[in-house]
Amino acid sequence: MSLNYEQVIEKYEPTLGLEVHVELNTKSKMFCGCATEFGAKPNTQTCPVCLGLPGALPVVNKKAIESTILIGLALNCSIAPYSRFARKNYFYPDMPKNFQTSQYDEPICVNGYLDVEIETDEGNKSFKIEIERVHMEEDTGKSLHVGGNTGRIHGADYSLLDYNRAGIPLVEIVTKVIPNTGKYAPQVARAYVAALRDILRGLQVSDVKMEQGSLRCDVNLSLSSIGSGKLGTRSETKNVNSLRSVERAVTGEMIRQASKLEQGERIIQETRHFLEESGQTRPGRSKEQAEDYRYFPEPDLVPVVPESKWIEELRKALPEKPADRRKRLQAAWAVPDKEMAAMVNAELLDTVEQTVLLGADATKARSWWLGEISRIANDRNVFPTDLISVKDVAEIIALISKGELTDKLARQVVEGVIAGEGTPTDVIGKRGLKVVSDDSQLMKSIEAAIAASPETAERVRGGNIPAAGALIGAVMKATGGQADAAKVRELLLKHLGQ
Repeated sequence: MSLNYEQVIEKYEPTLGLEVHVELNTKSKMFCGCATEFGAKPNTQTCPVCLGLPGALPVVNKKAIESTILIGLALNCSIAPYSRFARKNYFYPDMPKNFQTSQYDEPICVNGYLDVEIETDEGNKSFKIEIERVHMEEDTGKSLHVGGNTGRIHGADYSLLDYNRAGIPLVEIVTKVIPNTGKYAPQVARAYVAALRDILRGLQVSDVKMEQGSLRCDVNLSLSSIGSGKLGTRSETKNVNSLRSVERAVTGEMIRQASKLEQGERIIQETRHFLEESGQTRPGRSKEQAEDYRYFPEPDLVPVVPESKWIEELRKALPEKPADRRKRLQAAWAVPDKEMAAMVNAELLDTVEQTVLLGADATKARSWWLGEISRIANDRNVFPTDLISVKDVAEIIALISKGELTDKLARQVVEGVIAGEGTPTDVIGKRGLKVVSDDSQLMKSIEAAIAASPETAERVRGGNIPAAGALIGAVMKATGGQADAAKVRELLLKHLGQ
């Protein structure tokens, strides 16, 4: 028996818990000097420390500690005056040391919160997400399962290991139990991860590219009967790597668990894996028994004792909060709510702002990035700034404002820049894309259009102004679209006595 979402929320109350892992963008790894560049040739960014070779000693990355403190401060956490690393012991092929250096009972940041807001049929609703801890650790390596149809270990012929990622600084942000989200649980989960990503991007501590795994979310969810006052058995959906998938994972787990409960089945405490193609989850490993990781203090690393003066300096360096920045920009640009939401959802707010800072009109900057450029980017499945730079777009908008390009010509310039034909100026020169602005030249085309359609011209003379559109179109065609339509209209109407 499978329920739909509406049936689930009539009977059951969800309880959420979210764990977000963030790869920091430091130039070197957490405990060694190896590079952290994404996409490098497998196993070329390794050394005895991150490979866990005998006798290799770690040294903590100060920049990683600074980034973690910044995250904690931005999430309203208390910064611990004393914290330490521990060894989390377990065996997995991509753990070269057979233990992970992490923080356990003494994390660096505790007791924070993040307010998120979602749109509902009842208006905007706010939720306060309490943060239990923010702690430092190191990432694992990466397994590549070869053969089979899914890219997973099941059905694979063999597996390869790439240890480039092993040892990259990782921050884990763990919420407290999130109750009382009701039917909005999927939206709240998505809004929280989105807000967190905005904060991290603003802090410039991570590139937060979920598709590359530099930000990933584990979704803990349980259901209980409405009004029971009891927590249900939770599942943990691992490594969800997009905002849409976070929302779908919560929805799918709510439906799965409710359907099982309706059939009298027991929910098993386990990890699960999200299936992007179906929106469902499949079982991972059972966690019904507490796992004994045999934590003990890392003997090769001293405790982390940040000076209060340093913490206060970092607090003063915190950037403007993303929500405050959005409100400021929206007011400055006089942007309607829906258009602001479109920019945020398309992750183009920073891009538009950078274009405006280069002198472009805010409305035109929004229009170009969200319109023509995004259309081409979507067709090619890339981000808009991968196609054309902010500087080039600002230059094109400036040329439009000066009357040296029409919108139609500007689209050709954009296409040329994207095609690799050079700067906007290069493309204009190579393609001969210059606005025809000489009045005498325009008048020749206008007179030719009138001569070709005398009846239409007479209607315009008689006061039928909309009829001028056909004549203007003929002039634009004759000039190859390089005339300024507004100027053509002005000259045409004046010539016909209107």
